[in-house]
Amino acid sequence: MISKVGQIMLYVNNQNAAVDFWTEKLGFSVISEENNGQGMRWIEIAPTKDAQTSIILHNKEFMAKMSPGLNLGTPSLLFFSENINELRSELSNKNVKVGDIVTMPSGRVFNFADNEENYFAVLEKK
Repeated sequence: MISKVGQIMLYVNNQNAAVDFWTEKLGFSVISEENNGQGMRWIEIAPTKDAQTSIILHNKEFMAKMSPGLNLGTPSLLFFSENINELRSELSNKNVKVGDIVTMPSGRVFNFADNEENYFAVLEKK
């Protein structure tokens, strides 16, 4: 039986720029970085060092060559924040493209885009 979600694979065009975005704009930490010396490099990031789920940044072009049938689309990720007004303001001040805060049946939510125009959502959860 599956007990938790461990890692989410995010395929990006520029790993260095992606690391900069997630660490500098969103405050994530680099948990680990691996490079097999043959072109495969992956970087594990997470909002905190003790987070149960992390994101692995993979090079999209390399992965397409290695596994031609692999779905390289961006997963639809929903993050939680205790104060989305503050987070949205911080991201906007850091020149991150952010959407309006809207009220959904599950609560207040907004979306943001990374530097490759991938969109993610944030739900206020206290």
